[in-house]
Order: sequence, then structure tokens, then C-alpha cells
Amino acid sequence: MDATPQRAPRPLGLLAELTHRCPLGCPYCSNPLALEGRSDELDTASWARVFKEAAALGVLQVHLSGGEPGARRDLVEITKAAHDASLYTNLITSAVGITAATLDKLSDVGLDHVQISIQDSAAESADHIAGYRGAYARKQALAAQVTRLGIPLTVNAVMHRANIEHVDAMVTLALELGAKRVEIAHVQYYGWALKNRAQLMPTRAQVEHAVQVVEALRKQHHGRIVIDAVVPDYYARFPKACVGGWGRRGVRAVF
Repeated sequence: MDATPQRAPRPLGLLAELTHRCPLGCPYCSNPLALEGRSDELDTASWARVFKEAAALGVLQVHLSGGEPGARRDLVEITKAAHDASLYTNLITSAVGITAATLDKLSDVGLDHVQISIQDSAAESADHIAGYRGAYARKQALAAQVTRLGIPLTVNAVMHRANIEHVDAMVTLALELGAKRVEIAHVQYYGWALKNRAQLMPTRAQVEHAVQVVEALRKQHHGRIVIDAVVPDYYARFPKACVGGWGRRGVRAVF
């Protein structure tokens, strides 16, 4: 008998990129420079079929992403199809384009989790980075609605040269919003982020300081919030696996 210990398989996830449409203009976007148009998006029935096939392959969770998934008028139907396929559903959103009424409908059809991206800890800077006036206020409002509905919330904080000194404030904001998890996600240089790399890339000293801050915050807030962190490709200690090794535990479906 082979006595070699076997690792438990990781839960397999599906990243469902529903659209490239998005009201924001974040310079670090990892979507391709040549964005696909609305006419090339999969319809509701096709996504329902994809979810059933993914579940049959062993996928347990689906991340409904974009662009901004709220740009899809059939987002509620798509979410219901994922839920009906017995998938754990995670909505990855900018919060711009998701109204309180839409969130209520998403909750009713089985939405399990929401991740909201917030560009900085102060409204003026956050709106400037997002390229959308009033985005910060809409993110706060949607986060409040998420927690009122009892849906677990993650805050995604994408860090770069313009906001890397605000790591502590971003974690404080996530706690104030009632998030159970915050991602301190340094920009990964694909798509538009690669094009804008010269303006986005922090210094090594800034990244090392941010790493130290995150470690201190993890100890300070242990038991209150989970703090995940990803350093920039160029400052990692070792070369990372392709796409961060994501392909070992996830499947990507593009419209």
C-alpha cells in the first residue's frame, strides 16, 4: 500500500467573466486592451449551461466578475442559474451599477457573498483613481446594504503607488463597513495595468513597508477580520506560478 500522504483537493472555483463593460476607468484594470463588446457576451441560457457543466466537473463556487457584472441586465437570472447548479455564488463588483433593489433580488435568488472593490480610503482619492465621481459613496451604500441583508462582505483594496501608504486606513475602512475579509491586493501587471506600469509601480521600500504593516494589522485584528495580501509580481521573493497558480484551483470562463 502506498503510504505517501495525500493532500486534500482544493475547492475548485469558476471565474465567470460576464462582461467587459464597466462604468469605472481604473488604470490598473487587468482586462485586455481590446475589450469585447456587448454583442459578444454569452446569453443567460449559455451561462446556465456553463454552470451545470462546471458543477459536473467538480466546481463548487463561482465568482461572477467582469468588467462590472451589474452591467448585465440578466445578472439576477445568471445568479439564480448558478445557485440552481448548487454553486456557491460570489459577486465581484465595483458597486456602481448594483442598486439596493437589485441586491435584494440577488439575495432572494441565493447570492452567497459579495466582494466590493474600493480604490482608496478617502472619497476624493478613491473617485479620482476610479475615474468616477461619487463612486466611493455608492460603494459605502452598497456595503451597508450587503451587511444589512446578512451577506458576507469582502473589501478588495488594490494597492499601487498612489495609495500604498494607506494600507492601515483601508483595513480600518473594511472593519467599519462590516467586512469579514479584506484583500490588500497589490496591482498585478496584466492588460491596462501593464500599459500603465510606470505610473502604478511602487518602490521596493514602499512594498516592504506595506508588508510589515499588514503583518502588524493581522496580529492587531486577529479574530475580527481576515487580511489577505498579494505583493506585486516584480517584488515577490520567488517567481510565481503562471497567473499566481490560480489555474491549479480554478477555471476561467470568458463570455
